[in-house]
Amino acid sequence: MNHELKIVPTADGSNTIYNPQVGENYHSTHGALQESRHVFLNSGLQYFLDTSENPLSPVSILEVGFGTGLNFLLTADYCIEKNISLDYTGIEAYPLSDEMIGQTGYNQYISPEVWQQFIELYPQALAGEILINPNCKLQIAHCTLNDFQSTQQYDIIYFDAFAVGKQPEMWEDAAIAHTVRFLKPGGVFVTYAITGNLKRALKALGFKVEKAPGAPGKREMLRAVNRF
Repeated sequence: MNHELKIVPTADGSNTIYNPQVGENYHSTHGALQESRHVFLNSGLQYFLDTSENPLSPVSILEVGFGTGLNFLLTADYCIEKNISLDYTGIEAYPLSDEMIGQTGYNQYISPEVWQQFIELYPQALAGEILINPNCKLQIAHCTLNDFQSTQQYDIIYFDAFAVGKQPEMWEDAAIAHTVRFLKPGGVFVTYAITGNLKRALKALGFKVEKAPGAPGKREMLRAVNRF
């Protein structure tokens, strides 16, 4: 599959990857870096920290759709800079090769130390837990969302599947219910998209759902807090 993938520049100068099998880019063509920072780092992690009783306590994140690793890299770089311990799990059914990830150019947006550790240890992360530094752990579950199982509960879920029109099974009620099983009470679910079905599904599961300003190219996005 990887030989068909193409590096594509986006409007903010950062790159994404086009997947011809899905017919979709991994990020918004309005700006991969802008989208990742706005949706996941600012509206997800930063929101959680701002509303947490102890913003410097360890943070655990589950990402659905690890993809290029951009969301992880920005999150890890931020947490290391702020001296926040990070435990990060990504789910990725079709992992990119380390060669393809190395071509993204994302090294220019994070510290050299984070990038070097990530690139060197990425293949190992697909098999188990790695350390980016003593306070930053990463593991990538090489499986589908439906097959993912864990006894761990997470503070934040980054839901970064392909768009509902391209990957509808990821947005079905059963998939959303399975995903949020892994979220702690008070935890935050965040995604770049907002649909009526997604709002209804999360509300039915007891979540407080809100529209938030979207990244460039999108008017709105969704954030939900687990009230149980």
